[in-house]
Amino acid sequence: MLLMAKPIQQLYCFSFSPNHNSLFSKISTTTNSPTQIRCCFASSVNSAPPVLKKRNRYRKMYPGESTGITEEMRFVAMKLRNTKAQDRGEGEGGDSDTWQPSMEGFISYLVDSKLVFDTVERIVDESENVSYAYFRKTGLERSEGLSKDLEGFKEQGVVIPNPSSPGLSYAEYLEELGERSAPLFLSHFYNIYFSHISGGQVIAKQVSKSLLEGKELEFYKWEGEVTELLKGVRENLNMLSEVDY
Repeated sequence: MLLMAKPIQQLYCFSFSPNHNSLFSKISTTTNSPTQIRCCFASSVNSAPPVLKKRNRYRKMYPGESTGITEEMRFVAMKLRNTKAQDRGEGEGGDSDTWQPSMEGFISYLVDSKLVFDTVERIVDESENVSYAYFRKTGLERSEGLSKDLEGFKEQGVVIPNPSSPGLSYAEYLEELGERSAPLFLSHFYNIYFSHISGGQVIAKQVSKSLLEGKELEFYKWEGEVTELLKGVRENLNMLSEVDY
């Protein structure tokens, strides 16, 4: 008498016949039709059906996300910039070759810029939020240079206006963000400096050529290599983006 240590197994086959539809059935091992292709496997009579694991689905990453939060922001900013340029019928380079600044408009721009940089730098210096400490004395600060420039224009008899309504509104918004959300505030912080360093250079060249007889303003001067200064800010921001607030 033969004793079986395991349950008797039966043969299951996938069958395909030219005269029948595809099917799945339990058939005898003696079936042998030349017109039938079979792929068989053994399965225990008492075994449970196989458990199919749920496949993990991962979302598609945003452009630049794998590199860091600042690179992701750069992609978004450039996309917005190009979209606006296309809406105005401009090329990717914008209309910098045809834009002609006025002294009145440029002075107003400097006044609003000083208000924004004053606000940002004061929040970073005075806040008790420890994450802001990484962005003090970065070398990118602009308030002091702007003060010198505006004072120079004033000595030349140029009327210095009060900040505009958009400038005041944005400064107020930054104050509110600085109190409420460090991640949101630091996103603005980085983009303010990044846009000044990149797009601000275009403005500086046009203004210097058209209005200032080639003079370079303190607003556009840095002690050290500005790209390296911005790199340090970017690295700290990427590091903090991995922290849960």
